[in-house]
Amino acid sequence: MNDKKAVILLSGGLDSATVVAMAKAEGYSCYSMSFDYGQRHRAELQAAERVARQLGVVEHKVIGLNLNGIGGSALTDSSIAVPESPTEGIPATYVPARNTVFLALALGWAEVLEARDIFIGVNAVDYSGYPDCRPEFVDAFERMANLATKAGVEGQGFVIRAPLQQMSKGEIIHAGMRLGVDYALTVSCYQADDDGRACGKCDSCRLRAAGFTAAGVPDATRYV
Repeated sequence: MNDKKAVILLSGGLDSATVVAMAKAEGYSCYSMSFDYGQRHRAELQAAERVARQLGVVEHKVIGLNLNGIGGSALTDSSIAVPESPTEGIPATYVPARNTVFLALALGWAEVLEARDIFIGVNAVDYSGYPDCRPEFVDAFERMANLATKAGVEGQGFVIRAPLQQMSKGEIIHAGMRLGVDYALTVSCYQADDDGRACGKCDSCRLRAAGFTAAGVPDATRYV
C-alpha cells in the first residue's frame, strides 16, 4: 500500500470528483469522506459512492451530522426556498460553518491515518460567494490544524490542498476529463430529485452548465 495518503472531501459533485482524480494522479492513496448532514439534496451521497468506486479510492467514509438541527440554510431547512435566480451577496444556500466542520472531521481522520494532506474542492472563481471557499479560509484552517493536533505539535504538519481554487469551471472540467472522471456519475444540483436528476435552475446547476459550455463538451447532467 502506498504510504502517501490523502483524505479528500467528496460531496459527489463535479468539483470534488475532479479533486479525487487529481490526488490519485499525484500518487496518493485516496481516502474519501462524505457527510450526511441533513441536506435536501441527498442524491449527492449516492453520487459520492459512485465516484469513489469509479476512481478507486482505498476507503470511502460517510459521516452522519445534524446540521439541519441548527438550520439557517436553504440546503438544510425545507422552509427556506432554494433560489432559482441570481441573488446579491451570500446566497441562502450557504450552510453555516459547513466547510469548517467538514475539514475538522477530515483532519481527525487524517491524523488517525497518518495522512498529511487533506484535499477540498473549494473554488474562488466560478462559485456562489461562500466565505468558507476563499483562500483566506483555507490558509487559516491549515494554521489552526497545525496548532490543534498532536501530529502538528510534534512537527508532522498538515497541508490543506485546494487545487481548484483559481480555476474556472470550464478548466476544472477539462482537467477532470483528462484524468478520466465520468461526470455523468456526479450530482451538483441543490435540489436534485431522488434519482439524482437536476433542476437546471439553481445556482449550482447554472455554474455547472456554464462550465460544460465553456469547456466545449456535452453536458453530462441528467435534468428533470
